[in-house]
Amino acid sequence: MSIYIDQEKLQFHLQTQKASYVFQVLPSGYLVHLYYGKKLRDTDLSWLHVRTERASFSPNPVPDDRTISFDTLAVELPVYGTSDFRNPAIQLELENGSTVSEFTYTGHRLIKGKAALTGLPATYVESDDEAETLIVELEDRVAGIRIELSYTAFTSFNAITRSMRIINESPTSVNIARALSSSVDFPHADYELLQLSGAWTRERDIVRRPLASGLQGIESRRGSSSHQQNPFIALMTPGTDEDQGEVYGFSLVYSGSFTAQAEVDQFHTTRVSLGINPFEFSWKLDSQESFQTPETVMVYSDAGLDGMSQSYHKLYRERLARGKFRNAERPVLVNNWEATYFGFNADKIEQIAQAGKKLGIELFVLDDGWFGHRDSDNSSLGDWIVDKNKLPQGLDDLANRVTSLDMQFGLWFEPEMISPDSDLYRAHPDWCLHVPDRRRTEGRQQLVLDFSRQDVRDEIVRMLSDVLGSAPITYVKWDMNRNMTEVGSALLPADRQRETAHRYMLGLYEVMERITSAFPNILFESCSGGGGRFDPGMLYYMPQTWTSDNTDAISRLRIQYGTSLVYPVSSMGSHISAVPNHQVNRITSLEIRGHVAMSGNFGYELDLTRFTEEENAIVKAQVELYKEIRGTIQYGTFRRLLSPFEGNETAWMFISPDGSEAVVFYFRVLSEPNAPLQRLKLKGLDPNADYRLKGGSETYTGDALMYGGISVGRASGDYLSEMFRFERV
Repeated sequence: MSIYIDQEKLQFHLQTQKASYVFQVLPSGYLVHLYYGKKLRDTDLSWLHVRTERASFSPNPVPDDRTISFDTLAVELPVYGTSDFRNPAIQLELENGSTVSEFTYTGHRLIKGKAALTGLPATYVESDDEAETLIVELEDRVAGIRIELSYTAFTSFNAITRSMRIINESPTSVNIARALSSSVDFPHADYELLQLSGAWTRERDIVRRPLASGLQGIESRRGSSSHQQNPFIALMTPGTDEDQGEVYGFSLVYSGSFTAQAEVDQFHTTRVSLGINPFEFSWKLDSQESFQTPETVMVYSDAGLDGMSQSYHKLYRERLARGKFRNAERPVLVNNWEATYFGFNADKIEQIAQAGKKLGIELFVLDDGWFGHRDSDNSSLGDWIVDKNKLPQGLDDLANRVTSLDMQFGLWFEPEMISPDSDLYRAHPDWCLHVPDRRRTEGRQQLVLDFSRQDVRDEIVRMLSDVLGSAPITYVKWDMNRNMTEVGSALLPADRQRETAHRYMLGLYEVMERITSAFPNILFESCSGGGGRFDPGMLYYMPQTWTSDNTDAISRLRIQYGTSLVYPVSSMGSHISAVPNHQVNRITSLEIRGHVAMSGNFGYELDLTRFTEEENAIVKAQVELYKEIRGTIQYGTFRRLLSPFEGNETAWMFISPDGSEAVVFYFRVLSEPNAPLQRLKLKGLDPNADYRLKGGSETYTGDALMYGGISVGRASGDYLSEMFRFERV
């Protein structure tokens, strides 16, 4: 049992393995938040609600009780217009033009397990014993609007999820102007805010700053979760590091425009809110219709950032990702993009595949340029028909050439886009996002298909299904290379145009559900110029994401380290590319490129036919090594040891699921003269076990490896990496 209800006091206590979340219904019917933090035994926490009268500028919605003002209360569902001047979680516009709401408790129900969210990705259970779900019902009697607040407490995972469903039971329509997935009020503001921010080829830098009075946070207005901000924030007690301090993580299972904010008010309390970005959003909710918000996943840790990450990794790997490949080892691949770009033919592709086979590579992926008349990025998106100039015998012939080598064959798509120079656009110019009488702004010489339209979705599913069914394809890279502009739909009426962006996301999720369900034996990898849509919503449909278009090993230290705060290593695509690197022009050794790329789903993105004999030997050894440690890397426990955001060194390690093996990587960016000797302390080992360094005869105790450390960084030179494999004796 993970949810405890005091029926007399109407107090709800949600528990996970390590956390408690408590709220209560006041006699007035308002929901007041009492506690979120370390797991508590106490069943009655009513005393945490302190009744006190505030200044006269805090209005009182209950005339006879001046201790109640939404200006000061910690509430579960903040609304606008009835004395709460902070950010609301919901804002409605009624038929009479008013935007005032007031929701009071009408009931609750407790459900074993967890129901799916209609049309949206979400965490799930495989057995009803894994979680309990509390649904609290509230009503605005004046407006005739009912709300269901949904809370799921996972018994075997340290996580609580929240979402909201809005039901219009009035005879008229209502406009939803704001519908956030969660809002949590904290009793003070002595926290740091952590976010993952960046840009294309520089995704998910770790940014932390103290909270200050006022509003601070992140958002995307781009129609996707974006390279610039990830749909995640955390509050941390000051001085929190990897292993110490309290952390409250908030992660949104959504791939579109979002907001995540922390608001510090006049009394130095903090409100954290997360959900669909209300900027340029509205939703006309007709009578008897409902609207479902995406899901927020909340994780509390009293063991620093590592404690938070372990909870997200386990939940997202085991109860967000789905399908055949959730627990399957991912193949070592070679992708031809940086090897050939658009300039290839069937013979060249076969040559790269033959070279890959000799090196032990298991999967060949044909990237952009195989369809329409796609000789550059200025045409053919939407024309998913094989280019017979490049592949005169068709896609099936090329796939069979590759599979005859006992390799798998994969393919790149960009299904959400359309080129103005395409047969599809010439036939259906209204199928892209656009608004009347305005130019259609191009990005990468392409426009965005209007996935809010059922006819567009059906045609894309048909075309993709025809291609995927035409050849022995076992992998798909699903790309998306621009953000939304002129966001409008030819089929929506004027009063629904601001629904377009969210309807697009619902349409995209429908297409992905249909395609991945129809082709369950294909491994799908999501991509958006690399990491522009690396979010939990995508992970629900596709178990891995191309982490960044930047394949430089040194840049990837920061990108992969930052990504690991929330996302498991099994979700990260990581490849070795050529030098000088195509993004930053840096020259690094095959060794460090290999060690960085092995710290994810491993592959190559270069022309294998151009390797020297010495390089062939190195690469063959890399592939053999990765196959040996693949299970540990992809499904073991990942621990961060040294941060690239704090110094010249980076280190991390992986412990196999059964604890029998530990794989450690150490990286140093620049060499220093006469540098001090360095010892790297490991984590997560059994202090009472003995470990042998693979390839040597030395044996070490687990406690010595963790508290004494191993010697690293003795060699000279820039861009140094070292790898250690320890086996438990």
